[in-house]
Amino acid sequence: MFSVAGLRVGGLPALDFEVAPGRILAVSGPSGSGKTRLLRALADLDAVPGRVAWDGVERDEIPAPQWRQRVGLLPAEPRFWERSLGAHFPPGAPDLEAEFRELGLDPDALGGDPTRLSTGERARAALLRLLARRPRVLLLDEPTANLDPDSAGRVVGRLTRYVARRPAAAVWVSHRAEEIALADRVLRLPGSNLGEASRGGAS
Repeated sequence: MFSVAGLRVGGLPALDFEVAPGRILAVSGPSGSGKTRLLRALADLDAVPGRVAWDGVERDEIPAPQWRQRVGLLPAEPRFWERSLGAHFPPGAPDLEAEFRELGLDPDALGGDPTRLSTGERARAALLRLLARRPRVLLLDEPTANLDPDSAGRVVGRLTRYVARRPAAAVWVSHRAEEIALADRVLRLPGSNLGEASRGGAS
């Protein structure tokens, strides 16, 4: 269970919620409401008051890099620092070429310079980089924001399969109604109310 209690991010009221493995919590709200700051706090990138725990282990009890292996953040603007795209993936990551094709990416890009990728290609490559590390919690900051409908559909399909099969908990920031509708619960910012939702509907 991914659990949050008394988390204070910016000017938001204290946040309390839980996300079980195999479940999705959607986060929605206008620009500037604190969605990205919430994800950064959950990933232990920003120090904020409150309790965040995965499977009984609290964020503050283990080193930040170890926490981020379990709780992985996909930022809205991913960065790449190695000269080749493939160098960003863990050694021996299985089926990378198949994974690339599934998301409409050319596997030959693994040997190329990531700075030459388009914005949408970088977003999809960053998602595969995250999933290759097999986190138990996904923190997703608008993963389809820069994608055309076909690519967005591929990404949504890949993410929902990962959540179900790992199983993983997901906190998914989105403005898209069709993505919010996938969630089991919806957190709407600003405010501290958690709405209940079933698959195929949102509160």
